[in-house]
Amino acid sequence: MDATETAKLLATLLLLPPVPALVMLLLGARLGRRSPWAGRLLLWPGALLIWLGACGATAGWLAGQLQTVPPLDAAAIAVLKGERAERGGAPGTAIVVLGGGRIEHAPETGTAELNDFSLQRLHHGVRLARQTGLPLAFSGGVGRGGSDRSALSEAEIAQRVAERDFRQPLKWAESASRDTRENAVNTVRLLRGQGVEHIVLVTHAWHMPRARRAFAEAAGDSLRITPAPMGYIASDENAWTDWLPTTRAQANVRWLLREALALAAGE
Repeated sequence: MDATETAKLLATLLLLPPVPALVMLLLGARLGRRSPWAGRLLLWPGALLIWLGACGATAGWLAGQLQTVPPLDAAAIAVLKGERAERGGAPGTAIVVLGGGRIEHAPETGTAELNDFSLQRLHHGVRLARQTGLPLAFSGGVGRGGSDRSALSEAEIAQRVAERDFRQPLKWAESASRDTRENAVNTVRLLRGQGVEHIVLVTHAWHMPRARRAFAEAAGDSLRITPAPMGYIASDENAWTDWLPTTRAQANVRWLLREALALAAGE
């Protein structure tokens, strides 16, 4: 990991919850020894941030800001199925699944595996491929934080999982990319050379705005991009339990804030 990657990682870790709130609590406790009033100005907001950072209501609000692209409906899927028929089976349209991470070594299998995000995306891509008859591609390397560059990439793992577990082999596997921007550049280059003119992009709904932007920039006018988001984070705004902290909501808030930061930074 080079200096730039290290700096990005540290900045992300420091900006995401619960670190900012914990810093406020520590400073508030120290200042409170000299000035109780000044200490309370940090302690109470810090405690509130920790509480809200683990609430489903917070996750639901953040998800609403990012999950702006609707899923494909039955009519859109029917159109995609028709595109395959119009070209006589030629791959003018491809379903592209973006990797979301990998487990470098899973003890239960003794090898690298897809993490939950990647597996969910691949599952949805396989479903779309079966519904439409379109060929399937997967894009994902070892990530910028990967410690073992010689290990299997996400795309290589996805090839194994797609064929072994889903009985739906990949037609293309792009294994060199390290982030969303490289997913777009490398995949567009690969598929454009294969005569693909239309990409159906599969990733989580909260990741779709950034992914679609990256692919639109990489493709320009040469390829058409159709988003096929999945994995929406939902919240019942009328449920009082949404205001009670849970570990699941805490994880969702953290991922959503991380995505919002990356989107704002132009990553």
